[in-house]
Amino acid sequence: MKTYRWWILRIRSIATPMVIRRYWVMILVTVALFSVVGVARMIIAGGNIDQNLRIDDDIFYLASLLLFAHLFIVAIRRASGICIVQEHRDGADSVVDTNESNVSGYASASPISKAMWLWMNPLLSKGSRAPLTLDEVPALPPVYRAQEMAQLFETNWGESGKKVKYALIRCFWKDIALTAFLAMVRLAVMFVGPSLIHSFVKFASGDRSNLSEGYFLVLTLLVAKLVEVLSSHQFNFQTQKLGMLIRSTLITALYKKGLRLSFSSRQAHGVGQIVNYMAVDCQQLSDMMPQMHSLWLMPLQLGVSLVLLYAYVGGAMLVSVFAIASMIALTFLIALRNIKYQVNLMMNRDSRMKTTNELLNNIRVIKLQAWEEHFSKQIQNLRRKEYEWISKLMYAIAYNLSMIWSIPVVIAALIFVAAIFMHIPLEAGTVFTITTILKILQEPVKTFPQTLMSIYQGMISLKRLDGYLTSYELQTKTVEREEACGDGLAVEIIGGTFSWEDEGEEQILKDINFQIKKGRLSAIVGTVGSGKSSLLAAVLGELHKSSGKVRVCGNTAYVSQTSWIQNATIQENILFGSKMDKKRYSDVLRACSLEKDLEIFEFGDQTEIGERGINLSGGQKQRIQLARAVYQDCDIYLLDDVFSAVDALTGTKIFKECVRGALKGKTILLVSHQVDFLHNADLIMVMHDGKIVQSGKYEELLKSGMDFRALVAANETSVGIVEMSTNQYELQSNSPHPITPKSPQNLSGKKNANGENRSFSEQSNADNGNSKLIEDEKREIGQVSLGVYKQYCTMAYGWWGIGAVVISSLLWQLSLMKSDYWLAETSTTHTFNPSLFIEVYAIIGVISCILVGLRMFLQTFIGLKTAQSFFDQMLESVLHAPMSFFDTTPSGRILTRASNDQFNVDVLIPFFLSQTVAMYFTVIGILFIIIQNAWPAAFLIFPLIWLNFWYRRYYLSTSRELSRLDSITKAPIIHQFSETISGVMTIRGFGKQDKFFQENFDRVNSNLRMDFHNNASNVWLGFRLEMIGSFVLCAATMFMVLLPSTIRKPEYVGLSLSYGLPLNGVLFWAIFLSCFVENRMVSVERIKQFTAIPSEAPWKNPNFVPSSDWPNHGDIVVSNLHVRYRWNTPLVLKGISLSIHGGERIGVVGRTGSGKSTLIQVFFRLVEPSAGNIIIDGIDISNLGLHDLRSRFGIIPQEPVLLEGTVRSNIDPIGLYSDDEIWKSLQRCQLKDVVAAKPEKLDASVADCGDNWSVGQRQLLCLGRVLLKRSKILFMDEATASVDSQTDAVIQKIIHEDFADCTIITIAHRIPTVIDCDRVLVVNDGLVKEFDKPSKLLERPSLFGALVQEYSNRSSGL
Repeated sequence: MKTYRWWILRIRSIATPMVIRRYWVMILVTVALFSVVGVARMIIAGGNIDQNLRIDDDIFYLASLLLFAHLFIVAIRRASGICIVQEHRDGADSVVDTNESNVSGYASASPISKAMWLWMNPLLSKGSRAPLTLDEVPALPPVYRAQEMAQLFETNWGESGKKVKYALIRCFWKDIALTAFLAMVRLAVMFVGPSLIHSFVKFASGDRSNLSEGYFLVLTLLVAKLVEVLSSHQFNFQTQKLGMLIRSTLITALYKKGLRLSFSSRQAHGVGQIVNYMAVDCQQLSDMMPQMHSLWLMPLQLGVSLVLLYAYVGGAMLVSVFAIASMIALTFLIALRNIKYQVNLMMNRDSRMKTTNELLNNIRVIKLQAWEEHFSKQIQNLRRKEYEWISKLMYAIAYNLSMIWSIPVVIAALIFVAAIFMHIPLEAGTVFTITTILKILQEPVKTFPQTLMSIYQGMISLKRLDGYLTSYELQTKTVEREEACGDGLAVEIIGGTFSWEDEGEEQILKDINFQIKKGRLSAIVGTVGSGKSSLLAAVLGELHKSSGKVRVCGNTAYVSQTSWIQNATIQENILFGSKMDKKRYSDVLRACSLEKDLEIFEFGDQTEIGERGINLSGGQKQRIQLARAVYQDCDIYLLDDVFSAVDALTGTKIFKECVRGALKGKTILLVSHQVDFLHNADLIMVMHDGKIVQSGKYEELLKSGMDFRALVAANETSVGIVEMSTNQYELQSNSPHPITPKSPQNLSGKKNANGENRSFSEQSNADNGNSKLIEDEKREIGQVSLGVYKQYCTMAYGWWGIGAVVISSLLWQLSLMKSDYWLAETSTTHTFNPSLFIEVYAIIGVISCILVGLRMFLQTFIGLKTAQSFFDQMLESVLHAPMSFFDTTPSGRILTRASNDQFNVDVLIPFFLSQTVAMYFTVIGILFIIIQNAWPAAFLIFPLIWLNFWYRRYYLSTSRELSRLDSITKAPIIHQFSETISGVMTIRGFGKQDKFFQENFDRVNSNLRMDFHNNASNVWLGFRLEMIGSFVLCAATMFMVLLPSTIRKPEYVGLSLSYGLPLNGVLFWAIFLSCFVENRMVSVERIKQFTAIPSEAPWKNPNFVPSSDWPNHGDIVVSNLHVRYRWNTPLVLKGISLSIHGGERIGVVGRTGSGKSTLIQVFFRLVEPSAGNIIIDGIDISNLGLHDLRSRFGIIPQEPVLLEGTVRSNIDPIGLYSDDEIWKSLQRCQLKDVVAAKPEKLDASVADCGDNWSVGQRQLLCLGRVLLKRSKILFMDEATASVDSQTDAVIQKIIHEDFADCTIITIAHRIPTVIDCDRVLVVNDGLVKEFDKPSKLLERPSLFGALVQEYSNRSSGL
């Protein structure tokens, strides 16, 4: 049954501003008085009227009376003619999808509405009343949405030989043809105006009895201007729309490719570079569209200009040919040099952005290691190189434009010299026709370098995109996928040889053979780097298969070793696009031990997770990942070391309730270092050096080989120590009066959760009523404040710099006007002196050239200094920001300011701000000359000025907000792109590519609708302003036709027309450029926000510098320590007091939410205490500079972080140690053989995030850093969670030997890691519950004793 909805259009008119209405009333009174006087004079004088002086004025006023009478009525009624169209739906209970109901008016607009952009009126009206919000901007027409563009591109991609250029041409050839036609029409009518100047001057100086000739000339001018305005703005809109569609097409194509890339292709391009393809190259091709036709239009435009010049000055035109050819050759050479500058600029900007991205992704580790200054110098050095190329480019552009602005004066002087030499008469009409044609000639010469540069950049971008879009993809046929296999198998690999490289040169897995039955639990074990994670990747089809057969029966779920969490709510991360089933959802939370975590989150599962899960602990991220997998209800589960980040109790519970409970009957491949769980495996595969060296059940393997026995022996050694302690504890705990229950559940308290280090639960409490950790981006409302303009303009040299630019612009405009006045005055004099004429004109021309050069130099010099000042301030502010800022601010927001906004401040704002000032002086000059020679035009020009500024204000209120919304909606595209590339293996493992494609479509559409309507609003304004300007020009021309020669001289008609013809364009560009600058000033506004971030404590405190050997003992005293993350959140540490002697090894244990990690963060002052203090070797650490403090400590963090570069740059980022010292460090951390086996040795590459090293190897490299640093105090936060027991034992031995006299504070879930510490600290609910020697704690019933017993019994009953 169809549902009918009735729509009612409610139209309401906007009132005309009061100032204009008052003006119309006064002008009517004035015109009426003149009309009355004129009529009275005609009646009294009868036939004796002086026809030469009076009759034209009287006719003008009588004719004007009707026009101003109409405007008087409009003023009384207040209606402006601009209407708001409101759609009202009949029926309150009608339900319409918001996105579909609010579609752009362009989709259903009539041809007239599209031609005049009437469909934009409702949006502009809405924006003029109140700042636009995101939901108020209409959706794109369906035909222009990202889904349609993606399908169109995919259809044409294969047929175009897989070349981006040909694919885009096949997709958009109709749009390209339409814009070419509009360009031709515009070119055809452009020269009509200059051609009419000579006719107008001839008419004005000759017999004026036949006024119809003058009317015909005015009508011809009007029609030509109207066609020019319509074609030029349609050309602008259509090319901008084409650029937008190309950007949309390419972004979606790049995103789809990103989800199909092989591992080696992903490593070859890198996450940062792939994001650059989307952010920079797609924008480059989009920006190229308006200039695409300039290259072939330029010869046509030059040809028409030269033909017209020949028609007026004959052979003298040849001089201009030589001059123009020389000028084009020179601009071509400059353009080639500019291209070189631009290429180098792009390369250096890419390098800076890559380093900035790495800084933001690893900011926690960088702060812990006190590397901010190192990264700051790195970024500043890259910026210095970038700044050098920006300077070269901007000065070259300034020089080029100075030369181009001088073209009319220089070539006109040469033509005049040649004409005088050839005895060609120079009449006023001829002179001003020549100067007007030469001004038109400026345009192609001016745009030529930019066109070349843009096209060259576009070709580079096309080449880069070709390289990316034709990169090697994962072969879908690598794995044979079946719904169900009849032989009862779930996973099978026969004779498999695999490589991470596409060519299969370095084989990572060799001779792989195994079969896994449906519903069985299979475990994969081995030492660090043996190929366990690679085996799971082979099952998923992520590796290049050199030989063999892989068969997977059923759908898969994958939980990676390195957690991948989306910036979304906990619920959205778990559902992962699936429908909500409340019972299943509840069961999953319970099975993954997340229920108690949700209890302590203020907003439960609606709490938002920060970017990259930065505000979650390792265990929480791992369990949310696991819950995501379990909820999908797949057939086969690939679990990569899911127990490494959780404590013994939580691990046991997850194994029982999840692996053997919720996933019972599922096929599971489990990579684990937890030997205790292996008794329960149906099949165990032991890996060594990329091969399965043993396989079978637990007991079989113990008897059959050394590799598995060695792993088990290492575990039993550590467990044996624990069990010895446990026996002692059990004797004590069975006493009649136990102090605490056996079970350590009490540790978690009423509202604490299972598992691991506190992080998110401590930080998630935000303001009441707001579950968002990541707040919406701050957005200014209304017009850009004068304070922003003032700060920008006075940043470098105060008001002196601005005054110099303004004065030089004014003097330049006056010199241009003086040269044209000189032409008018001398071209009709009876005593024409050729030498004087040329000398004076040449002198004025030289002065003009010097002034324009001075103006361009000043604007460039001041603009560059200002841009660098803003960059330095922003970098300083971000590096000094506290960790809480990075926890709540997505990196995309910072990156857009460091790239797009900084580019605006570097290049666009200084250039266009100066052009705006010059353009307004040009407008004033034009209006002055028109009024001087057609004084009745003043009655139209003053309303014209008011109308232009009114339109500007009306348009700008919408355009400004659209620009802000465009910036805000651009960042999520970059963020999702980066997030997707980082988690592509997980996305493909679940087969969720379509879900992410749709998310990408939605974000692209959200951004492009801002771009589409912003472009439309620009041409809406331009069309109206140029139309009004054209009518005013023709009206002024009519006055010049009607006014007698006794009032105005014929030669000044030529002067007025040469200035008046570009009036409509100049007026529009003056208004448009001022709006463009205001929209770009939003970038200054946004950067300004990030120059005032509340700072953490100073890096250096000159009043309190510790001695070079501090801390020399390692004594620590913590007194009454209270800590909260923010002023409005609860206390996390509630009065901790303890004393640690130098050289002691302290183990820290406790449940999630207990405050273990917070305690370490306070030592490094990532979080400042609310009360209490920490004294180390007699110094209160709150008195120290942060770098003096952090640089003296060593830390191995829970998540091993490697920076892109080499092994050397990761072990020793600052370059303080010799190669011998680095090799010794690698030997101690068990990596010397691995690194030595690589051809590059210490220069062996480390990919982005260390992706080409296993997680265990990354942790060992982090250990190598600490061994090299040899700090007196060492903090270890789950430092060995991702290594096997055998490697763990070796690491613990190394630490004992190398840090024998150091104070070591260790957080660990493995009880063997802390059982032999000097003392153990048990933390619960922010309080110290126990702090004593392990042996003493085990002599009596205790919380620690319960943990020990739990660990020793963890595998029983599983």
